[in-house]
Amino acid sequence: MTGITAALKAIKQNGGTYMNEPINKSMSQSFAKLEEQLEKAMAVQTAMILFEWDNETLAPREAAERTARVIGSLSGQYLDIITGETVKKLLKQCRKEEELLTQTQRAVVREVEEELEKLQGIPADEYRKFAELTARATGIWADARKKKRFDLFAPVLKEIVDYQKRFASYRAKKGQKLYDVMLNNYEKDFGMKELDEFFAVVKEGVVPLLKESAKRSETIDDSFLTGPYTEEQQERAARFLAEYVGFDFGRGVMAVSAHPFTTNLHNHDVRITTHYNDRIDSSIFSVIHESGHAIYELGIRDDLTQTPVGQGASMGMHESQSRFFENIIGRNRNFWEPIYGKIQEIFGEPLASVSLDAFLAAVNRTVPGLIRTEADELSYCLHVMVRYEIEKLMIEEDADIDSLPELWNQKYEEYLGVRPEDDGEGILQDIHWSQGSFGYFPSYALGNAFGAQFYHHMKKVMDFDGLLREGNIGVIREYLRGSIHQYGKLKTSRQILKDVTGEDFNPDYYIEYLRERYQ
Repeated sequence: MTGITAALKAIKQNGGTYMNEPINKSMSQSFAKLEEQLEKAMAVQTAMILFEWDNETLAPREAAERTARVIGSLSGQYLDIITGETVKKLLKQCRKEEELLTQTQRAVVREVEEELEKLQGIPADEYRKFAELTARATGIWADARKKKRFDLFAPVLKEIVDYQKRFASYRAKKGQKLYDVMLNNYEKDFGMKELDEFFAVVKEGVVPLLKESAKRSETIDDSFLTGPYTEEQQERAARFLAEYVGFDFGRGVMAVSAHPFTTNLHNHDVRITTHYNDRIDSSIFSVIHESGHAIYELGIRDDLTQTPVGQGASMGMHESQSRFFENIIGRNRNFWEPIYGKIQEIFGEPLASVSLDAFLAAVNRTVPGLIRTEADELSYCLHVMVRYEIEKLMIEEDADIDSLPELWNQKYEEYLGVRPEDDGEGILQDIHWSQGSFGYFPSYALGNAFGAQFYHHMKKVMDFDGLLREGNIGVIREYLRGSIHQYGKLKTSRQILKDVTGEDFNPDYYIEYLRERYQ
């Protein structure tokens, strides 16, 4: 089977057991009361998200301190609801009435129980202060990055690390490592043991390919990517590409931030940011990446959104979708064939005189560099490995925070053969630590591998390249929505992989994908 017919059949086959099960048809009075409490908690959480979005996009710098106190107060209200006696009693009652609950409602109960377990050991005052700290820290990080001075950020990073280690200790099981607790926040079942094994496979497969491809890339000209092009041209291209891959501007907005990100209030309000610099490929691929995140959130079922299961299954699964769009789709020649003329029209010269082959060669060059978000596919996971190893040292071995820039630089020399000239292009390039997101980075690498496994399967059930070539990206998007997006957190990453591909997680497909594209 090929083309749209095969793809649509595959979508139908992947409907799954949750497809038409409503969340709000319950005979359980306890669950109905629990929903009332959760609606309050979600409303508070939505307000916090709005403040955080504003903080990173439009809010004046002088507002940071006062806004941080507001966010701290809201976080305290959220904690009070989730860890309060009312929710605890209702959860126990729901367990007694479990036979009255639908599968979806049981999943909601499970998620709230996990959130309660995560939060109930944290003193309310500490939780509020931490929320205030991270709300302030993003501005401090942005200023330190701009000035290329890690010493301006180091004091607040020390505080954040101390808080996160303390929070992890409150809920760590006997013998459990603190970093494993943090990793579990983003991807269940992938602790240090599993990740060490995964990265060993990646390193063995990627390093030889990286050397071969980098040598071939030495003669590729990419000078035309720097133009010069205006910010207005880049914004026009970004909006065109976001809409083309499926970002719905009726249910979303796009803004500019120091570090591109995606956030959502619900599935009818999903927001992305991008950035513009000298190279147009930076904004091109960052907006496709963030659109992938957004498409996931937009695709979650209406009856799940604004509930504890109304978000992506995990951050690894989320990154699988963003990097699927950015790389598997966005770096594929067939994706560009229908639209390259439009992109040339937007940017004009010198891009207007560059062939599609030359453009693709330039954006797919393998050049080990300093910036993770601008890394080529082959070196990308090595960037993640640097961060993973430094986080392990910070959390498990109490690494000296002040010495981290030199450690960072040494690891970049070891893994990528490059050394940052300053902290701005080195240890300060990512926003994650200012937000307390220790354990997030491995999700990017896992997302690459998850996405490659989906791609391996999808090529069997549809004419993937043909759909892209014909401009029928919507069929691919609908397959992903039907197979992955709609379920939110009803399934784990491992369940989704098994249901969609028929196999357990297998990182070999990632290495196979890279070999096919770059060998």
